[in-house]
Amino acid sequence: MRFATLDEWLAWQETLHPKSIDLGLARVRKVYQSLLPGDSAPFTITVGGTNGKGSSVALLDSILRAEGYRVGSYTSPHLLRYNERIRVNGESAEDGAICDAFERIDRLRDGISLSFFEFGTLAALDLFSSSALDVQILEVGLGGRLDAVNIIEPNAALIASIAVDHRDWFGDDREVIALEKAGILRPGRPAVIGDPNPPRSLVNFAAEKGISLSCQGRDFGYERTSDGWNWSCPGFRLQHLPMPAIAGEHQLLNASAVLQLLRSVDQSMPVTEAAIRNGLDEVKLAGRLQFFDGPIPVLVDVAHNPQAVESLADYLRTRFPERRVHAVFAIMRDKDIAGVINPIKPLVDRWYLAPIPLARAASESELRAVFRELSVDHLEGGFNGAVEAFELAKGNARQGELVVVFGTFPLVSEFLAHNP
Repeated sequence: MRFATLDEWLAWQETLHPKSIDLGLARVRKVYQSLLPGDSAPFTITVGGTNGKGSSVALLDSILRAEGYRVGSYTSPHLLRYNERIRVNGESAEDGAICDAFERIDRLRDGISLSFFEFGTLAALDLFSSSALDVQILEVGLGGRLDAVNIIEPNAALIASIAVDHRDWFGDDREVIALEKAGILRPGRPAVIGDPNPPRSLVNFAAEKGISLSCQGRDFGYERTSDGWNWSCPGFRLQHLPMPAIAGEHQLLNASAVLQLLRSVDQSMPVTEAAIRNGLDEVKLAGRLQFFDGPIPVLVDVAHNPQAVESLADYLRTRFPERRVHAVFAIMRDKDIAGVINPIKPLVDRWYLAPIPLARAASESELRAVFRELSVDHLEGGFNGAVEAFELAKGNARQGELVVVFGTFPLVSEFLAHNP
């Protein structure tokens, strides 16, 4: 074996390919065909979108497992351990199993260069192929059309939402972004869009390709009630459902689309109302409006684009009205930084600019320049690490105030590692 530990494999993979992101399917498909020749993949659900992908995968996984199906789920990025990306029946893959998969891929790739994400995708598919699954759920890493998970022909696909995020790759045009996301849809296979305002380009693409697209608010929908929510599609209705155990009203959009997808594959993967209720009750997903109670409570969220931060701001207004907020913040420089700050700016009293040791991360000086343009002061900086930022924010906060940690996965990861 080339390496003995998972950490060694991952460090090597980060240097193997000349580009950290290299959209395209030819290389990874060729290795997949060598790795699993003639492989018959289990029933496959592919999940794409800008925000809500991870939540949608978690909801699907929870409901399907509540029904008794054996489920594999592949997601990215991880928060604490790489192993979180590959789960079989709710359990993260062991280091040894992932290393064995990496070894098989390395042996068969025959000099083909693979990116970090492509290695992980192939490892997940390899492990799922030997796990006797009833269904595998694959989360798109970036875009959709040229993302590595798209080498698998899905039996059904869900696009949770469409917003501007990776501007360096897809620009600022939702219509163009939607076409990249739509690349996971297939003619003759159920397709669901959870975004209540889908771009016209996506709807037209589906019509031109003969894809039966179910749209939120048109073909299915939900209503909030005093004790939960109701969901309906033509000829079918579920009433008094429990709220998803992942916090936030916006999770109803994700849960509604998940129920439509499950309804659309009912002939192949039937689920009972009891499984739906149990799955909603038991779903778990770290880093999404995750609350840590205590003398100084902390709320952490991986929101890193304007749409996600708007949901975070709505949650703060609803759940923590009039609270004084201390925000620990970091973000990647390729994001719409001003667009991320603006929705939550009126709610934050003091900002703590946490350093993240990644080349893509916006530096403190870059962040200060954006905050100046937005006429935002009350900034704290000069930290040697994110932990210092967390500790100062909690130290400055008084009883009855709130610390919010948001802006990027690595920052939330640092907090969760520091506060197990």
